[in-house]
Amino acid sequence: MKINYFMIKQHLSSVLSLVLLAMLLSSCVSNKEILYFQDADSYKETTIEYRENTVQPNDILSITISAAIPETAIPYNRSTSTNFGTNLEILKLQGYLVNAEGFVAIPVLGKVEASEKTTSELEVLIAKELETGGHLVDPIVSVRLLNAKVTVLGEVARSGTFTFTEQNISVPQALGYAGDLTINGRRDDILLIRELDGVRSISHIDLTTANWMENPEYMIRPNDVLVVQPNRAKVKTAGYVGNVTTIVSIASLVLSATILLTR
Repeated sequence: MKINYFMIKQHLSSVLSLVLLAMLLSSCVSNKEILYFQDADSYKETTIEYRENTVQPNDILSITISAAIPETAIPYNRSTSTNFGTNLEILKLQGYLVNAEGFVAIPVLGKVEASEKTTSELEVLIAKELETGGHLVDPIVSVRLLNAKVTVLGEVARSGTFTFTEQNISVPQALGYAGDLTINGRRDDILLIRELDGVRSISHIDLTTANWMENPEYMIRPNDVLVVQPNRAKVKTAGYVGNVTTIVSIASLVLSATILLTR
């Protein structure tokens, strides 16, 4: 039987075309999957409620105590070096670490329970203990969190852990630190892992709707972790690339051999 090499070449070319077409179709992403806040036109103006974050174990605090007579407050402040300026990393080394039990150790005053209190509440507590204990008269206490951070993982331009000095930042701002989601990031199901007051929770964020901004999860808390999962196009590509590549390679070898035989 005579072999029709021309027909073989045509069939192989068709197979290769179909394989490549399948790869392209599997990587297609619709507008509904990549657009943020798609119902923004129907979003109604709402009042923003800012919340103070509570102090957690392993937080590093800046605690400054002052009084009407500055010299009397010196023993209650940790001595700091001024040679390094106000570099944040240096300030962290000089700050007060909240231990695993939730306490900070303040010179002279001793241990103060800080865990699960806001910085404002901690300021009031320290000032009260200084005054009722006969240490200082009308003390002024300032507490600030130095190591607030958020971790962003998955389908973003630059995954990593990012520090911030603001009292409140939003999830979109945190994702902006990571350079935004890639085209393969799933915008309707971002995981938010949060450890707060000894409890770990996982919630889901849908960035395709504007109404989500009213949820408590809209604002980031220190130590939050955001995980941007891959969309279906990325998953399909990851699952099929190996098989498709193998098929293409075999088809290419057969087509090359056929061309050589028919010359």
